[in-house]
Amino acid sequence: MPITKSAKKALRQNIRRKVRNLAKKRKLKALLKEVRTLISQQKGEEAKKLLPQVYKTLDKATKTGLMKKNTASRIKSRIAKKIKA
Repeated sequence: MPITKSAKKALRQNIRRKVRNLAKKRKLKALLKEVRTLISQQKGEEAKKLLPQVYKTLDKATKTGLMKKNTASRIKSRIAKKIKA
């Protein structure tokens, strides 16, 4: 357990950030899963409509440090490639 005042505050911040990050991760995973299922069901048009939302979520995750820039770029590229095919 933290002893100093600053360590206690850091712990509180850590817990808040963890909750926020987990929520963002879950949202992103659910969105990606939805797009992938649409692709597998041959519903390309519906998947294309979700694409901007996926890009936005990935960009925000990158901006806040949830994932690295190249990871987000790779995911975007693969999804776009699958939709196009």
